[in-house]
Amino acid sequence: MRGHERDVISTGQPPWKSPVALSVLMHGLVLGVALAGWSWSVPTEDPQPPSISARLVTQNEPEPSPVTEPTDQPDRDEERRQEEEEERQRQQEEERRQAEEEERAREEARRIQQEKEREQERQRQEEAAEREREQQRKAEEEAARQKAEAEAKERERQKAEEEKRRQEEAARKAEEERRRAEEQRRKEEAERKAREEEERLEAERKRKERERRLKEQQLEAMAEEAQQQRAAEERQRREAAAAKAREAQMLSESQKYQALIRERLSQAWYPPSSATEEMTARLQITLLPTGELASVNLVSSSGNTAFDNSALGAVKSLSRYPIPDDRDTFERYFRQFTIEFNPRRLR
Repeated sequence: MRGHERDVISTGQPPWKSPVALSVLMHGLVLGVALAGWSWSVPTEDPQPPSISARLVTQNEPEPSPVTEPTDQPDRDEERRQEEEEERQRQQEEERRQAEEEERAREEARRIQQEKEREQERQRQEEAAEREREQQRKAEEEAARQKAEAEAKERERQKAEEEKRRQEEAARKAEEERRRAEEQRRKEEAERKAREEEERLEAERKRKERERRLKEQQLEAMAEEAQQQRAAEERQRREAAAAKAREAQMLSESQKYQALIRERLSQAWYPPSSATEEMTARLQITLLPTGELASVNLVSSSGNTAFDNSALGAVKSLSRYPIPDDRDTFERYFRQFTIEFNPRRLR
């Protein structure tokens, strides 16, 4: 394509073996053979339609030459020349790009080789420096060892000389040395005993201090426990007193409302004429928190059906029973209770 560059892909083959070069070569060969085989005819007095005969000469069997109009030949030649020129330019451009790619590849290879050589040189220098440091360290160690040996020998020499002088003076100072040694021994023994006694006294003091602290902690714990026990007893006493007062209040209130219920039932009860003072009917009453009757059951019969029915009717006749506002009192005394019907009394 004209006006556009094509990407060049290196295939690793010589430029003259590329498909483009082979195509250009084949086109040139065909064009040369065609031009060599053309024959021109001169028109006579009676001209026939102009024509050009061309013959292609090859090593193979001859083929008929294409016949074209003479007027079209210059244009086709020009087109071929342009195509050949464009193909030659494209080939040159491709060869130039391939050369640039190869040059860049060679440059990159040189750069990589230089980097590798620099890295190898750096490693050699580091290894040389490390060997030099190791040699220096060994030399320093050897120098230190020799110095230590020399100092040890010097100390041994001085010690030998000192021992020699001591032995020379041993006869003269033997008695004095033994005396000083004995005095030193007695002094050290006394100091040792004094230290042991001091350590014993300190250990005894610490033991007594620990016992004192332990006893104080035990006394404090006992006092704390006694105080907590007293506080718990006081709390229990207050709670018991409060519960007792509450119980007394609830009992007093329950007695008041029980009396009201007996009064209401006494007013609503009409015993039959056959009732006697010995007849007693015992009923179990269950109330709702609103005071309404939930249920009533005959627990113990009087033996007289009319008497029992009159007692049941009296219980059922009350639309609402008087009950205390306190829920605990209601639940304990009035949620469910029993009452006895007797002509002489209601209990």
